[in-house]
Amino acid sequence: MQSTAKLRAVRISAQKTRLVADQIRGKHVEDAIKFLAFSNKKAASIILKLLNAAIANAENNEGADIDELYVAEIQIGEGITMKRFAARAKGRGNRIFKRTSNLFIRVQER
Repeated sequence: MQSTAKLRAVRISAQKTRLVADQIRGKHVEDAIKFLAFSNKKAASIILKLLNAAIANAENNEGADIDELYVAEIQIGEGITMKRFAARAKGRGNRIFKRTSNLFIRVQER
């Protein structure tokens, strides 16, 4: 049994999100939830919500046992990048990139 959850266009860069995702890849679901709950990274709360959604999908749609689930796969990809303009001295301007990321998580029974 396996179940997935995905989230698109989250307003955080993929690089920052991958730092947290690498910490829980392959871990038991209970350990991953503990790690994410006590992490002080912004990405941790986003990934925690997505992990809980994947667990709920596994429980309700597949009838999986929660105690046997682990994080089989977690992928963080770059989403769209919003380009913005910031005024600078002497009439110049700089581009500001507001990056987003796409998250995908798959939980599976051992």
